[in-house]
Amino acid sequence: MAVGIACLLLLVGFAINLPVFIAVIGAVLAYFFLAGDASPIIAAQRIIGAGENVTLLAIPFFIFLGNLLNYTGITRRMLKLAEVLTGHFKGGLAQANVLLSTLMGGMSASNLADCAMLCKMLVPEMTKLGYNKAFSSAVTAAGSLITPIIPPGIALIIYGYVADVSIGKMFMAGVVPGLLCAFLLMVAIRIVAGVRGYKPVRDHGPRLGELWDALKEASGALVLILVIVGGIRIGVFTPTEAGAVAVLYVIIIGSLVYKEMKFEHIKLALLETARSTAGVMLIIMACSAFAWILTWEQVAQDVARFITSFSASPVTFLIALNILLLILGMFIEGNAAIIVLVPLLMPTVKLLGIDPIQFGIIMILNLAIGCLTPPMGTVMFIANAITGTKVGEFVRESLPLYAALLVALLLVTFVPAVTTWLPNL
Repeated sequence: MAVGIACLLLLVGFAINLPVFIAVIGAVLAYFFLAGDASPIIAAQRIIGAGENVTLLAIPFFIFLGNLLNYTGITRRMLKLAEVLTGHFKGGLAQANVLLSTLMGGMSASNLADCAMLCKMLVPEMTKLGYNKAFSSAVTAAGSLITPIIPPGIALIIYGYVADVSIGKMFMAGVVPGLLCAFLLMVAIRIVAGVRGYKPVRDHGPRLGELWDALKEASGALVLILVIVGGIRIGVFTPTEAGAVAVLYVIIIGSLVYKEMKFEHIKLALLETARSTAGVMLIIMACSAFAWILTWEQVAQDVARFITSFSASPVTFLIALNILLLILGMFIEGNAAIIVLVPLLMPTVKLLGIDPIQFGIIMILNLAIGCLTPPMGTVMFIANAITGTKVGEFVRESLPLYAALLVALLLVTFVPAVTTWLPNL
């Protein structure tokens, strides 16, 4: 009874648009006051204890890294490389937009930060070249969804922490699905550009000299990707240490090599990081306490029995899972959904023999697509707020991009090698 009321209060909190952590903490406190066999002191212990895990130290480092990138000149250099590679295609600037999100996803770690930064940088330029503003916003928002999948996405770290899966393997598992999403989005953009006559930004393909110059300018950022992913994979350092090394590297590159970063920029990035980290950690702490309640009440076992009573087929389960997550992603913040749902679904995942790494990528990709979808899509709202696009126009222009992302989701779901091949090498 108590857990049912807590879940109902949680849904009501989401429905009336309360901040996620307030809605979850309200549900947690309601449970502990209603349940006769649980002390409210446990609620405080569970909320505080969730923030004491060393693994979570990686989160502020990577958020800080993403904020620093805005002040280093790395983004501009990466955009030049993306334009050299894709600018000769129809819809060249839109193609470069997606490619830039893919290249930056390995560093910024936040789809919201990516979306905000690229909306300010690229949407005005795309509009000047004749692109529909709503289409430009949709392309930028869709491209930023690659960020949670490409390492070191925060969602990969949180899933690894909650599911007790190697974060290094999760980082490697995200590479191929992230590149697949980028490729399919670029195909969709090429089709739309052909229909609407969006012209290339360059009249020729990448020439060797141009490509060499662009690679040289962007080499600092490319080395950073290798440092983060390669260092973790070969065991030189942990994800937390990788974040610290990457921050130090970017400060040196931005201040001493590119000479664009000032001390004031570091102060601003620290303030932005403190605000963002506080928001993420409040959600993690509140949702961890709620997940403990569901475990204590053995809701996970009930869910497993309910699902397997219909079918013991992994395929049926994955189809139902995708539908459920796509719907939930429209309403619930992705990191919160991961922390609450993983303990519930993991017993069934293991029972059906589904690889936990594949399950993690499926979950993250579903919830990322939800960020692009009304009524509560956070990435959609950020893009619309910055560019002044109406929700209806945004959704209409996003339809080909939704289709591309859904094709990627189907491949990730039903072709396990897409996610497991690289980690298992």
